[in-house]
Amino acid sequence: MRPGPLNLITDVEGLRVGNAGDARLKSGVTVLTAEAPFACGVHVMGGAPGTRETDLLAPDRLVQAVDALVLSGGSAFGLGAAEGVMAGLRAAGRGFAVGAARVPIVPAAILFDLLNGGDKGWEDSPYPALGRRALESAGTRFDLGTAGAGTGAMTARWKGGLGSASAVMEDGATVGALVAVNALGSVTAPSGQFWAAPWEMGAEFGGLGLGGPFDPGDEPVPQKRQGEATTIAIVATDAGLDKAGLTRMAVGAHDGLARAILPSHTPFDGDLVFALSTGRRPADPFRLGHAAACVLARAVARAVFEATPAPGDLQPCWRDQR
Repeated sequence: MRPGPLNLITDVEGLRVGNAGDARLKSGVTVLTAEAPFACGVHVMGGAPGTRETDLLAPDRLVQAVDALVLSGGSAFGLGAAEGVMAGLRAAGRGFAVGAARVPIVPAAILFDLLNGGDKGWEDSPYPALGRRALESAGTRFDLGTAGAGTGAMTARWKGGLGSASAVMEDGATVGALVAVNALGSVTAPSGQFWAAPWEMGAEFGGLGLGGPFDPGDEPVPQKRQGEATTIAIVATDAGLDKAGLTRMAVGAHDGLARAILPSHTPFDGDLVFALSTGRRPADPFRLGHAAACVLARAVARAVFEATPAPGDLQPCWRDQR
């Protein structure tokens, strides 16, 4: 495998990603959409998820394609970002046709960033407007680190952020990942090296490698309370998979979180992975799950690697400590 041209999830042809954030709020929204509706599955492994429309993604449900996916800060308030995305898509004539009406299908997942030092004293929720702005900014290039849904993210040790990565497989299929890292666990070993180092391509998050050995005592003790964490992600491919196949791909992709964040999938995290397909080429489901896990692990490390400081931060940036 090799990285795609942008090393972003948008290396999967047809996908676009947009960010919107508020520095004073220390929160934001990331939206993924595409030129046409796409098949999507989901799998949740964390104990404290916050979601919208995920039941619709089960293989036996009626709707077979969605118009956009939303990753948002704001805890439960952030689910309102999907309202702004729906409004923008409806204005563009997108949505599931029900008679003369069209209903955009926009599943969403949120992370908890309400105690990160930002000003949360709003009267009207800012998230619908942030969702609309993120949709309207969607393109093939987008910022990583302190951007979008990763604006106010934190981890056990470092400031979190938004990450992305891609890989082109030997058969020509492309796999990409997009992740907002706000984990209870740590993405680095005590040395500061990224746990995801064995899967790094080039020097995309520093090229430091990974020493060892490490023992269970190296894993951090919880520093957040229940509901204050969550890593939410999207993996994507141009290989053709139906909702059942995508659900299995999402399950496999969770291995990437476990490789890059220690510990992961705790009772206090709401870890979730969406998986989508644009269906433009034949699929090899066996290899796609492994590729998605590798790419997601890299995206997690890039999220923290690319984070930048902002006034009022409660945690240091990884780059500032090197």
